[in-house]
Amino acid sequence: MTILLTVLGILLFAVGLLISIAWHELGHLSTAKLFGIRVPQYMVGFGPTIWSRQKGDTEYGIKAIPMGGYIRMIGMFPPGEDGRLEARSTSPWRGMIEDARSAAFEELKPGDEDRLFYTRKPWKRVIVMFAGPFMNLVLAVAIFLGVAMTFGFSTQTTEVAGVQKCVISQAENRDICKPGDKVSPAQAAGLQRGDKIIAFNGQPVADWTTLSNHIRDTIGPATITVERDGTQQVLNATLAKNMVAKKNADGEVVAGQYVPAGYLGFAARTEILPLSFTDSVDRMGDMIENGVESIVALPSKVPDLWNAAFSDGERKDDSPVGVVGAARISGEVMTLDAPAQNLIAMFMMLLAGFNLSLFLFNMLPLLPLDGGHIAGALWESVRRNLARLFKRPDPGPFDVAKLMPVAYVVAGIFICFTLLVLVADIVNPVKIS
Repeated sequence: MTILLTVLGILLFAVGLLISIAWHELGHLSTAKLFGIRVPQYMVGFGPTIWSRQKGDTEYGIKAIPMGGYIRMIGMFPPGEDGRLEARSTSPWRGMIEDARSAAFEELKPGDEDRLFYTRKPWKRVIVMFAGPFMNLVLAVAIFLGVAMTFGFSTQTTEVAGVQKCVISQAENRDICKPGDKVSPAQAAGLQRGDKIIAFNGQPVADWTTLSNHIRDTIGPATITVERDGTQQVLNATLAKNMVAKKNADGEVVAGQYVPAGYLGFAARTEILPLSFTDSVDRMGDMIENGVESIVALPSKVPDLWNAAFSDGERKDDSPVGVVGAARISGEVMTLDAPAQNLIAMFMMLLAGFNLSLFLFNMLPLLPLDGGHIAGALWESVRRNLARLFKRPDPGPFDVAKLMPVAYVVAGIFICFTLLVLVADIVNPVKIS
């Protein structure tokens, strides 16, 4: 049964991956057709074609390897300075440029002269190239908000799950009292498991964050109003000064860092609660911010990935994962002993994170990524506007094909990184349980 559930999770992720890729390419396709650019192919996947159908100017199809997708637009690069589409050169770098230029025109037909990508205004080209990643962002936001507002996330509440018997510095990483440890303020005040704290020093508290901040800011006497067995009681406590986990500006715990603050000594009960639209948007903003930080930190992850793949290094929880790793996680999710709605929510969040990663990664201003083409179109716009401002001749389209040698280098780096992640995902995968 476990094997069947694992296979089901992997298949669901594969379907979600195909939908995400098709959705991405649909953004490019729809905007290209909107601006009159001819698109000979719309393909989901790579390798041999397993199904295709011609409709109008475009061949729509699915290929055997679901690791990406593409659309082919004619005239992605302008002709060379001599006006020719190809002029063979013995230089390997020049050959790369000419091969790219020639491929951009290989399906040129009579009447296509006005349907070339490079002939469109820069702002239209920016829209066409941005539309693909933007579709992934839309899908990520839609999934995230849907899960957050209907299912919710694990949230700490003001209900008491347990009471600490003594004062222990959180930096000590222990939960057993030693002789000489002081009785915790919560224990001395008579706080009990199941109590719901509704006010602190007479001020109502409706959420854990507010209560936690009040406790941290208080050292000395305090009143705690609780609901117990349907009645309200006021407990008197004397909060101690203790080393507790540090929080950042967003209220999140900073791992391994501690600060002196007020201490009561109880564990808050957690439960899954739906978020409001505002809270969901805030949480989505945090997710995007974390995604950006993860992209920036990718180079620094290479040594740990190498050790995890080729030696006995630990595979950290925040380690990058590829398609294979994500599929394994999806399979693992389906085997967890949890309600079906929990599993569905976890799977949908995995898919949302994948789409957010696609958006952020593709927006890097490097060829052959979409962001590289966007950067080229923006630079062309700047050049032409400056020429117009200073009454100089129009410099014409920016020849992105000249950057193809750089694009091959970037693609080579990406391929090497992808292979490293693939090996790590196979021999030392990230696990969620």
